[in-house]
Amino acid sequence: MTKWTVLFAGVAIQMILGGVYAWSEFVPHLTAEYGLNNSQCGLIFGATIAMFTLTMIPAGRFLQKYGPRLTASIGAILFTTGYVLASFSQGEFLLLLICLSGITGAGIGFGYICPLTVGMKWFPDNKGLVTGVSVAGFGGGAVLLSTIAQHLLAGMGMDVMQVFRLVGTGSGLLAFASAMLMRLPSEASSTAVTVGTMPAAGDVFTSRNFILIFLGMFCGTFAGLLVVGNLKPLALSMGLTAASATLSISLFALGNAAGRILWGQIHDRIGSHLAIVFSLIFLGACLVLLLTGAPGTIVLASVFLVGVGFGACFVVYASSVVELFGTRLFPQLYPVCFLGYGLAALVGPSIGGWIADTTGSYVPAIVLSTAIVLAMAPVVWMLFRRQAVYAYE
Repeated sequence: MTKWTVLFAGVAIQMILGGVYAWSEFVPHLTAEYGLNNSQCGLIFGATIAMFTLTMIPAGRFLQKYGPRLTASIGAILFTTGYVLASFSQGEFLLLLICLSGITGAGIGFGYICPLTVGMKWFPDNKGLVTGVSVAGFGGGAVLLSTIAQHLLAGMGMDVMQVFRLVGTGSGLLAFASAMLMRLPSEASSTAVTVGTMPAAGDVFTSRNFILIFLGMFCGTFAGLLVVGNLKPLALSMGLTAASATLSISLFALGNAAGRILWGQIHDRIGSHLAIVFSLIFLGACLVLLLTGAPGTIVLASVFLVGVGFGACFVVYASSVVELFGTRLFPQLYPVCFLGYGLAALVGPSIGGWIADTTGSYVPAIVLSTAIVLAMAPVVWMLFRRQAVYAYE
């Protein structure tokens, strides 16, 4: 088994799990056919992401003790179970919340941490790029699922519950097969480099840089999740056709995937401080472009660019944790950093849906997201500290 096989398997797992970003494809069907409102749909999506991030903490410890193969396999089983059980919910909000947000969300958490940790171990000299490539699959997974779901729902007239069942069984089996290929390299193939004294994880959590990384993750993902969690109805409200609104989901996902690769390379070149600041400014500028209310083509281009900015969050902050604190602490530190994403998931999509239900427009929600992102950039610029690198493999 080569490192390229492991990398390919990791990307496949991420692509399957990343189908969660196609959630807004199901929203019009859940509201029209099962009586859910936008806020409830946003809460299901947000709670799924929140459970995903919370589960990463025990999953990281489990990975260190039992290895990536078993960890990823558990993730695949939970992912499948949640979707299949949800397909029998008859659209009951509480059951959907438990099955999709609770069970499938936990499965995503167990599966997500493995390709990140394993990829950086196999490619120690290109951590940012490999992290970007690995998590690009997660961003791109929504392209595949939204296309399939659109065909099944609109083209074949299937019920959304039937689609949940197909997604769970088909994707889950592929994720499980990919999990069987996951493993860490032998100690001999890893390069151990020690610079300075490695800190304790507990000390890192209260350090200024880690807090800034956590807050940056929250701000960037709050904006991105508010958009993607409501993307189809948002696009429809901006005058796009149903086909173009579905296309916007794919464009966001493509931007998300491309952004993860692009910003991984940028991070490797300019380092954590500048990469975080520039990524926040870029995302804020793209949200401003989305607010202009320009014709459909500009809206679609803006959605793609917001996806690029959103994708930065999942490589810039992961690579920053490794650059500042080393790969050995990564499975303990990054899940805690990732809680910023989980917190954003709890409030972002549901706030966006609530604002739209209350005001009849998504514009105030996008304005709020823009303000949060652009306010964080100068904070990082002024307060981020350069410090010793703990390059433990």
